[in-house]
Amino acid sequence: MGKETSIARLVERFTKAASMQRWNDHIRPVELTELDKQAHKMVIAYVLAKLEEDRGEIIDWRSLIEGGIFEFLQRVILTDIKAPVFHKMREDKVVRNKLDQHVFNELKNDVNGLNPLFKDNFKKYFLKSPTDIERRILRAAHYLATNWEFKIIYHTAPFIYGIEETKENIENQIEDHYDLIGVQKISLGKKSFGFVDLCGQLRFQKRWAHSPRIPETSVLGHMLIVAIASYLCTMEMNGKPCEKRFYNNYYGGLFHDLPEVLTKDIISPVKKVPNLDEVIKEYENQKMKEKLLPLLPKPWHDEMRYFTENEFKNKIIQDNKVKIIPIIKDEYDKDVFSPLDGKLIKACDKLSAFIEASLSIKHGIKSEELVEGKKNIHKDYKNKTVNGLDFGKIFEISS
Repeated sequence: MGKETSIARLVERFTKAASMQRWNDHIRPVELTELDKQAHKMVIAYVLAKLEEDRGEIIDWRSLIEGGIFEFLQRVILTDIKAPVFHKMREDKVVRNKLDQHVFNELKNDVNGLNPLFKDNFKKYFLKSPTDIERRILRAAHYLATNWEFKIIYHTAPFIYGIEETKENIENQIEDHYDLIGVQKISLGKKSFGFVDLCGQLRFQKRWAHSPRIPETSVLGHMLIVAIASYLCTMEMNGKPCEKRFYNNYYGGLFHDLPEVLTKDIISPVKKVPNLDEVIKEYENQKMKEKLLPLLPKPWHDEMRYFTENEFKNKIIQDNKVKIIPIIKDEYDKDVFSPLDGKLIKACDKLSAFIEASLSIKHGIKSEELVEGKKNIHKDYKNKTVNGLDFGKIFEISS
């Protein structure tokens, strides 16, 4: 099995998590899915890790990113186990090892074509001590994302039997991570929480708004799919990409649609109206500056703009200025230039949309918009290679 096959299979598996319902034993005023939860978790993990880094902690960002991917994969396979039962089972070493082996066996065919280091890291991840800073950040982000969901459920039906116990358990887990400065800041409900909350609202903005689909995907869930796909593709590039390139391609994917929390998901036909795209971009940049960036520490502003402005352009930072370039050559593949593969992120964005359409069509829901959208995306990438990856082949496998 080749790398293109593995990428296509994994991206489809992650996208299917949009069908995994959360809190399905509670009254829910809105749909809460596993894909959205994992996306929100990784946004929160970014905030927590950046705040730790600001106070001198050394963060292994690739370990944090891969940890998020591995934990998501585990959850996709073990979806039917309720969280309290799952955590109790993992306290038993024998049961834990059997669960891990089951996950590896289920995913063996999906990861075999990828860089062997990814597979090795995946196997080792659940054997490592859960006390390193990256694991603690992911665990704290998990409970903060869970708590964000739970508040919606709690205010809807606070009278449900056992709900107070659930509330206490979540709050206790969050308190156990109070040594992380970001947990304290988010718990205060001020600026950092405002950013996390705004990102969470992207759960409620559905993609392909004019077309019914199964499963429905949100803008937030889509952003995580693009981030993971970008990371997997970066891992399969020729040569050895620098660490900053991995970081930028993942978070460039994770935040590429962030301005849509302020503008909503504007569908492609509308964007193609002459000169409208420039107006939309100008408005997005203005609203980002007014509404969203003030919720983040000032030193982060340039990085967030780097992720969200000209998000589909290849770029580097040279002499403290952003420089858009057609190809990131080896001479720029160094941390000091902070390379970001915008064209790769765009290809992953299209791949995510293509799989969203394909899955719905396979389920028997195929509107004209979905069929045409899938056909047009496939046509654009049929014979296209991006960063050494045959995207035509990836799209064929995903059909």
